[in-house]
Amino acid sequence: MIQVEPDPRIRVARSDDGIVGVTIDRADKKNALSLSMWQTLAAVFSREAADPATRVIVLSGAGADFCAGADIGEFGDLRGAAETARAYEAANSAAFRAIREAGVPTIAAIAGICFGGGFGIAAACDLRLATRDARFSVPAARLGLAYPQDAMQDIVRACGAQTAMYLAFTAARLTADEASEGGILLETVADRPALDARVAEIAGAIAANAPLSVRASKASIAAVESRDPADAERARGLGDATFDSGDYAEGRAAFAGRRAPRFRGA
Repeated sequence: MIQVEPDPRIRVARSDDGIVGVTIDRADKKNALSLSMWQTLAAVFSREAADPATRVIVLSGAGADFCAGADIGEFGDLRGAAETARAYEAANSAAFRAIREAGVPTIAAIAGICFGGGFGIAAACDLRLATRDARFSVPAARLGLAYPQDAMQDIVRACGAQTAMYLAFTAARLTADEASEGGILLETVADRPALDARVAEIAGAIAANAPLSVRASKASIAAVESRDPADAERARGLGDATFDSGDYAEGRAAFAGRRAPRFRGA
């Protein structure tokens, strides 16, 4: 399946300090993702993460909900048989991978419904914050479907194997408090304005720090989780690059001068 045009329902906004906001803009359908939206989401995260000016990416949904998952209305045509279902699943997997492998920190700002593939893209993010009315579910068993391994990889990483099994086997829903107690969420807040404010605060703190250091730290944490020697080598290279960077010199100078550092990402 080849997408000709980007889907405008995936909106991108960039601030001067390198904070990129990616918004799923289909509120009338609870931000359910069509095939073209899945494809655009993957392309957007790959593109924005590769931009040296990007320091953090925030993923959110327009309106009251984060994301209801894949658009079930498309399933008859696009997931009606094994061959088409596998092709659709490949688009899902590309989006999960683009979010998971983004070299910069990613934050999911979750309000309302966070179901199915919506839970998958949130789980692929590094940090997750939610409003107290947020709800989480993996309803594949009620549709007779199975999630791809890489989507389950992110969910297991986010909530642990036992909770992932409980969600996948029962299709139960978790409240924000239950998700927080299970370690899925970094924080819960009262409502959407509070969520936007807190996410902006965290994103701003990340953006103000040395980009090379943050990227190296993310790579190191990923290497610890994967235990892959190739990931460890990549993390080592990113860490070594900080030693000769102008930002390292700037950090030392700012500390000595008792002033705020001004990092350039080089």
